[in-house]
Amino acid sequence: MKAFLVDRYKKKGALRLGEKPEPVLRDDDVLVEIHAAGLNLLDSKIRDGEFKLILPYHPPFILGHDVAGTVVRVGPNVRRLKPGDEIYARPRDGRVGTFAQFIAINEADVALKPRNLDMAESASIPLVGLTAWQVLVERARVQKGQKVLIHAGSGGVGTFAIQLAKHLGATVATTTSAANVELVKGLGADIVIDYKQQDFEKVLSGYDVVLNSLDGDTLHKSLNVLKPGGKLISISGPPDPDFAREQGLNWFLQQVTRLLSFGIRRKAKGRQISYSFLFMRANGEQLSQIASLIEAGIIRPVVDRTFPFEATNEALAYIETGRSRGKVVVKLR
Repeated sequence: MKAFLVDRYKKKGALRLGEKPEPVLRDDDVLVEIHAAGLNLLDSKIRDGEFKLILPYHPPFILGHDVAGTVVRVGPNVRRLKPGDEIYARPRDGRVGTFAQFIAINEADVALKPRNLDMAESASIPLVGLTAWQVLVERARVQKGQKVLIHAGSGGVGTFAIQLAKHLGATVATTTSAANVELVKGLGADIVIDYKQQDFEKVLSGYDVVLNSLDGDTLHKSLNVLKPGGKLISISGPPDPDFAREQGLNWFLQQVTRLLSFGIRRKAKGRQISYSFLFMRANGEQLSQIASLIEAGIIRPVVDRTFPFEATNEALAYIETGRSRGKVVVKLR
C-alpha cells in the first residue's frame, strides 16, 4: 500500500511517499480502508522529533492521527463492527499511521462516523473532538452557567471546543484574529477578543476554566482571568508529573516534567487555581457520543481545505502557517 513515512526526525522535513505492507490485523482490530485523513500540528511536532522521548515511534513510520474510512476486515474478537461499516477514529498512540491506504485499529478506538457527514468532514473530527471532550467534559466538568475561555478559537480544537462548551451551558470567550471574529461568533462564542488589538487578561475576569493551546506567555497570563478554584488546562504544555505517571515514563523523564511545569504549577497553586496538562487519548465510546451531537446538529465540523493524498506534504506545510480555520484534510477516495 502507499503511505507517507517519516524516515528520520527532522524539523520541517518532507514525508516520503513509499510502499509499505498492508497492516497486520490483531485479534481485537479492524482493518480500515482509508477514505480521508485529518492533519494536526501534532503530526508536525512528531515529525520534528519533539515527542521522541515520550512516544514509541522508530523511523521509518507512517504519520497521521485522524481517519475516516470503511471497515474491510475484522479480527476474531471484534463484536461491534463488521465489514462495510463506515467509521472514524483517532488510533491510539503507538499505532497511528493514517497517511496511508489502510490502517489496523483496535476496535475500542473506533466509532461509526456521523451519518450526516461525508468522509472528509468525519476525518476532521476525532483528534480535536476528543481533545475538547476530555478537557471540558472529563477534566473540567463544565457546568451550566460557568465561564470558559478557549484560546485560538478559529483553530481545529478551538472551533470544536467553542461549540461543545456552549452545549454544556457555559458562557464562552475566545481569542482570535479580526478576520475570524464572525466565524467564532457563528460557532457560539459570546465574547471575542482580537488578540492583536486587545489584551485578554485585562478584559476578562472571574473565569472557571481556561483551555490553553498557545505559548508559555499566554499560559501564564491566563492565570489572571481565572477565579480561585478555577482550572487552567493546557494541551500545548508544559507536561506535568501526573501526565508522566499516566504515560508510564521513567524516573528521569518524570523529574524532567516536574521541572518543566514547576513554575506554572507554583504560580497556579498560589492563586488557588489547578494547573494540568492534557494529552488526548483514543476513545471510541467518546467518539460515539460526539457523533450523536453532530447528528443532532449541535456541533458541526469546520474544514478549511482538502488536499489530494499525493499533496500531504503541501497540506502539512499549510497548517504550519497557522492560518488555517478549523481543520485541513487529505482525501484518498
